[in-house]
Amino acid sequence: MSKAIPSGLVKEASLDLPSYEDLYRWFHSHPELSLQEQQTSDKVAAHLAGLKKFEIHQHIGGYGVVGVLRNGPGKTIMLRADMDALPVKEITDLPYASEVTMANAEGVEQPVMHACGHDMHMTCLLAAADMLSRIQHAWSGTLIVLFQPNEERGGGAQAMVDDGLYAKIPVPDYIFGQHVMRLRAGTIGCRPGTIMAAADSMRITVFGRGGHGSLPHQTVDPAVLAAHIVVRLQGIVSREVDPSDLGVVTVGSLHVGQAENIIADRAEIGLDFRTVKLETRQQILAAVQRIVEAECQASGSPRPPIFTPTRRFPPTDNDSQLAAELATSFTQHFGENFDGDIPRTNVSEDFSNLARCKDLPCCFWLVGGIDPELWDRVNQDVNSTEDISSNHSARFAPVIQPTMKAGIDALCVAALTFLHK
Repeated sequence: MSKAIPSGLVKEASLDLPSYEDLYRWFHSHPELSLQEQQTSDKVAAHLAGLKKFEIHQHIGGYGVVGVLRNGPGKTIMLRADMDALPVKEITDLPYASEVTMANAEGVEQPVMHACGHDMHMTCLLAAADMLSRIQHAWSGTLIVLFQPNEERGGGAQAMVDDGLYAKIPVPDYIFGQHVMRLRAGTIGCRPGTIMAAADSMRITVFGRGGHGSLPHQTVDPAVLAAHIVVRLQGIVSREVDPSDLGVVTVGSLHVGQAENIIADRAEIGLDFRTVKLETRQQILAAVQRIVEAECQASGSPRPPIFTPTRRFPPTDNDSQLAAELATSFTQHFGENFDGDIPRTNVSEDFSNLARCKDLPCCFWLVGGIDPELWDRVNQDVNSTEDISSNHSARFAPVIQPTMKAGIDALCVAALTFLHK
């Protein structure tokens, strides 16, 4: 099969893009938190059913949806998108901005926003499923489109596997996925090896002895204890991790007390760290435990700290052979808008759990979502005061085009590269 064929087929295929732009706006204005993606899941399944080509499986690992299109002998290719949104109050001023609120796992009502591009991921995959089903005559094999819940909390992919995913559908030969990022819209970036870092999150509870704010000598102040811990944690990467290695340690939340004149009896620290190497992960874990326990002892804490893991994402490692074959197809299709050696990102994904469970080759790439004019203007002006919002920002809003077209094309080109006639 000539490498010219995937690009040529995609360029010649017809697709009603305006209808998918409308679908994207619907997803964006109807976000749902992790583990609560019922309306989103139903919308995806209904759209797949409307294509009249796919065998549909719902409620896998929660609200997971999978469509299978069997089209003769050949490879089995899985394309994956994620579905959940984030507890963020949107301030984009878009006409289709989210006004949704939902109760979180603790029952607290929160604003919800698609601040990480999952609305674009779903739309691109549904459009790719549509396009590939229209040109069945040009390829042979089995196409699987998988819509995963609960990516933001890092549990969705594994939940689908644990719920018997591969007993319900064919085991794929290759798995592909993509993510909208803070890059110039219309561009695609990939690389062999690790493209996304591993991530660990935990909640650290430290204990003090509460009392009146005017009588600190009768207490053990957990606010002071937590403050010392936060500062000390910043030295792990700068002073303990090899500078040639990747390590990031972030304190994302700190909760202590409810009133100005009351010394609380505990504090909670929300910690996140990123690594690529397993030995570096173990080094950071050990350093966190050492620092927290030492600071508790130094403060006279009446109880040992509690470490509660909350999330874990594996590194996203691209199979080198797959990445090389995709680079050929992507270069042919996207030309100078494709970067085959894009820098590794510290953002993390649970995508590879779909492959790790059966040691399947997988490849993941990045799709630019930032308005090209804004991107060029900011990057050409070293003193620019304009802001380019990143994923998880309340202002994150991928420009619909050419982001969507690039994302659809990338999925289709990747699938067609391996679905030989």
